[in-house]
Amino acid sequence: MATTAHTTMGRLILMPNTLDFGCIEPGSGNLPDLRQTLPMAAIEAAARLTHWICENAKTSRAFLKRVDAITPLITPLQGLDIQVLPRPPKGGSKTTQQDDKAMDALLAPALAGHDVGLMSEAGLPGVADPGAAVVLAAHKLGIQVVPLSGPSSLVLALAASGLNGQSFAFVGYLPVDAGERATRIKDLEQLSRKGHQTQLVIETPYRNNALKDALLQQLQAQTWLTISCGLTLDQGWSRTLRVADWKKRAPTLPDDIPAVFGWLAN
Repeated sequence: MATTAHTTMGRLILMPNTLDFGCIEPGSGNLPDLRQTLPMAAIEAAARLTHWICENAKTSRAFLKRVDAITPLITPLQGLDIQVLPRPPKGGSKTTQQDDKAMDALLAPALAGHDVGLMSEAGLPGVADPGAAVVLAAHKLGIQVVPLSGPSSLVLALAASGLNGQSFAFVGYLPVDAGERATRIKDLEQLSRKGHQTQLVIETPYRNNALKDALLQQLQAQTWLTISCGLTLDQGWSRTLRVADWKKRAPTLPDDIPAVFGWLAN
């Protein structure tokens, strides 16, 4: 039944995005060519889509303007159907029937035979991204899901770290409260040591230095700590050192550029 549905329904296309969102002003003239970070096939696929699901309509239109500069959009920007994802429930609450209906409504064009693009604010949809709920809804409805290649800050940071890429966990955000954050870091370090597993976390850029300082304070001296900042940007970098060595020359991280942090305990 699902195979037949795929011949009549549209598809959900997982559209990769750049990692420079919020790092460069759109009107500055300094935005890099999309072809520096995205495959041409993905750019051409974006130009052909007329229905979109996104986190932010404004930034999605800015992305599509960059696409249009390379490959003209099949429909003028103002004529595109761009729907915004509902905000996910706080605290990771379970989805409700109302949430399911909202997802089904977003996917209505696919049920009517149109391909629909899913766009994340940065990187790959569904990876550290609320768009995963749309992807699951598509599977429930029998809609074919097509992921396209593009950058993921988590994968790039892990690849550049030299830490264990055979076993790793993305933990997301750590608690903001200093005491809770310290406890969580120690628990994750113990888990890393026991399972020889790399732990990856992210933070809101303006709290980059607070998280860096907390990691240097709570992690053991011989634990490997990796920091990747501004990946795919001209000024981007990745560095892996023992905590003891980080403490000797800890940098001040930018408060407006995303960073990925990871560690592996001995």
